[in-house]
Amino acid sequence: MKIGYLQKTSLIEYPGKVCGIVFTQGCNFRCPYCHNPELVDPALFGECLPMDDILSFLAKRRGKLDAVTITGGEPTIHEGLPGFIRRIKELGYLVKIDTNGSNPGVLRQIIADGLADFIAMDIKSPLARYPEVTGAACDVQRVESSIRAVMRSNVAYEFRTTIASRLLSPDDILEIGRMIRGASRYVLQKFVPSKHLDQAYLKAEPFSEEEIEDLLDRLTELVGHVSVR
Repeated sequence: MKIGYLQKTSLIEYPGKVCGIVFTQGCNFRCPYCHNPELVDPALFGECLPMDDILSFLAKRRGKLDAVTITGGEPTIHEGLPGFIRRIKELGYLVKIDTNGSNPGVLRQIIADGLADFIAMDIKSPLARYPEVTGAACDVQRVESSIRAVMRSNVAYEFRTTIASRLLSPDDILEIGRMIRGASRYVLQKFVPSKHLDQAYLKAEPFSEEEIEDLLDRLTELVGHVSVR
């Protein structure tokens, strides 16, 4: 496991729980609006944190933290992910996995082995636009397979999309809604200019409040619960 950063406490990352956040280093996508460029661009990588140091910290925080979120970067590109999760769960923690869904085999293994208590899967765009939006060669059938695996599991989950108007239109968002029709939860994440893999996105315009409200109304016909974050 290549761990780039540890956030010791979060009150918002795992729904209803106090959690620590482990950020893995490296990603197979190059989404231009990514706000963790130091975990995606190898030129920006820092020194990795030893896994044993992370586990030692978590052992000391038992009773104060409820859960651990593993995010990135993209956690599922790391061969040691299942073993790392097992060690976290042996400490008594709930585990949330954030993923882009590009590795359905790993995701299915984690689900089958009972290693995830919550899965948050980013859906970047309609499938046909994935190579353009992610900036990477992408087998969209693998993303589609991950969507099915998550929806068929007994694990709590949410799908989420960063609504960057420079890349996605309202029609794109609705197409995603149709892709995940029947999903229990879909989150629209507002695009907030901060730091990005492509610094041109510092000047990108967010969706208007009127556009977001219209999308919420229309998406409620497709998925169980829709929210904005």
